[in-house]
Amino acid sequence: MAKEDFPGWHGTTIIGVRKGGKVVVAGDGQVSLGQTVIKGSARKVRRLKPGGHDVVCGFAGSTADAFTLLERLETKLEATPGQLQRASVELAKDWRTDKYLQKLEAMLIVTDGSELYIITGAGDVLEPEHGIAAIGSGGNFALAAARGMLDTDKDAETIAREAMAIAADICVYTNGNLTVEVIEA
Repeated sequence: MAKEDFPGWHGTTIIGVRKGGKVVVAGDGQVSLGQTVIKGSARKVRRLKPGGHDVVCGFAGSTADAFTLLERLETKLEATPGQLQRASVELAKDWRTDKYLQKLEAMLIVTDGSELYIITGAGDVLEPEHGIAAIGSGGNFALAAARGMLDTDKDAETIAREAMAIAADICVYTNGNLTVEVIEA
């Protein structure tokens, strides 16, 4: 079967919301292969503690690829403790230039509570506008919903949870089984 004929692992939705001195990263639990839900309770948001510094990561894309990237990020963070931006840039450089890593199909949202980034295989380390980052097949739905709630009295966790619920109602590759991690600046 040619790669373009393979149904592929679809979807997920991951959102990061920074508000009120906290960052919340939430991710759904659905793993799909083509039109089939393989698992509904996957954990796509993880807390890393390299060198004693908390970092929360959410991933979308191929699970094995994402785990490879998380391991690499953890190594970069151990080499540069407390420097999320530097570790993220180093990971993005490696991802773009290493022949093995170039084939990885995933995206990451990472935060240490003060900084919030999206890291892509194109070598991007993006700091999102308005303190909201979203990736995955339902990412744009969650992003739009969260932006609409940002200027309300709702806290970061409420915004993330409600935005994920909206995305789950719209995107068939997203479910409402959430993993949520909160980290303070």
